[in-house]
Amino acid sequence: MLATGSAVTGSTTILGLESSCDDTAAAVLRRDGQGGTRILSSVVRGQADLHAPFGGVVPEIAARAHAELLDHCVEEALDAAGVGLRDLDALAVTAGPGLIGGVVSGVMCAKGLSVATGLPLYGINHLAGHALTPRLTDDVAYPYLMLLVSGGHCQFLIVRGPAEFERIGGTIDDAPGEAFDKVARLLALPQPGGPSVEEAASAGDPERFALPRPLLNRPGFDLSFSGLKTAVLRTRDTIIAEHAGLPQALRADLCAGFQAAVVDVLAEKTRRAMTHLMAETNAPPALCVAGGVAANRAIRAGLETVSDSFGARFVAPPLALCTDNAAMIAFAALEQMGTRDPDDLSLAARPRWPLDLASPAMLGSGKKGAKA
Repeated sequence: MLATGSAVTGSTTILGLESSCDDTAAAVLRRDGQGGTRILSSVVRGQADLHAPFGGVVPEIAARAHAELLDHCVEEALDAAGVGLRDLDALAVTAGPGLIGGVVSGVMCAKGLSVATGLPLYGINHLAGHALTPRLTDDVAYPYLMLLVSGGHCQFLIVRGPAEFERIGGTIDDAPGEAFDKVARLLALPQPGGPSVEEAASAGDPERFALPRPLLNRPGFDLSFSGLKTAVLRTRDTIIAEHAGLPQALRADLCAGFQAAVVDVLAEKTRRAMTHLMAETNAPPALCVAGGVAANRAIRAGLETVSDSFGARFVAPPLALCTDNAAMIAFAALEQMGTRDPDDLSLAARPRWPLDLASPAMLGSGKKGAKA
């Protein structure tokens, strides 16, 4: 895969590490003297089997697995790329936000490699990795609109540069991926919930149940999915009371209705965000989507309809680069090298790390800082 980035002199080969949630990943990228960037290798080890019995990600189990897998992922990524540590020019690692045990595992591994090799180290915001992925896959020009939609995050970002992100809206409660997982549990569907709900919805009638579209009538770009999840719960309870159980056909209808509500909300809020950004651009900016929920076919179709209405380019990276991976972390470091110095060994793992520090926190703040 080849992308064009900022012009540099000579080539730069970088190893990236990612361990913010339940995927352990390592990747090697190379940027040539003309700014073209190629993924030489990308290794991702999932932990779904470890967490499946618990119905969700268990932070302690995830952290332990990262500590055990990181070295193997690094070795595998280097071997697949045909390079050794001596061939690298820099290191990159997710330094937050995420589950702190996993982030610590990655940061400590990267620090150890930096000390052993003398290579410069770049701590990268996980969200920046997602937000810059369209630059890697499709060479999208700045500025562009990014809808980051995943299990833990949902934000509208105007991406103006390698480290310039303006958040104009986002979820005030559950992220869409979190809502999909919770609905799957409510309906006794397997985890991860996104694919399970999508599969069930494919056989259902989205108009069978009247479910709310939260915040659709409120101006602005913020989203909410908690009330929709509660409506699914109440509808489920009504079905069970009337039918002495949850018939498969009605469960499919409920999944279809829930998914349709999510699509409607995301599409309308995206339309508003595009209108907002177009007020400052001469041509329609690209509409980009990233994050695991971007794999949902109905959501992609809804967003493509929005982009078509503006005559805008729609960019959804391949699934392997939409979900958590280390290639996006390495690429973000390559993009940011011209804007800042490397980090030193005081680099800290951060469970919370908003991309746009100028905007008020979406979900409040605590002792560790703004959540999002």
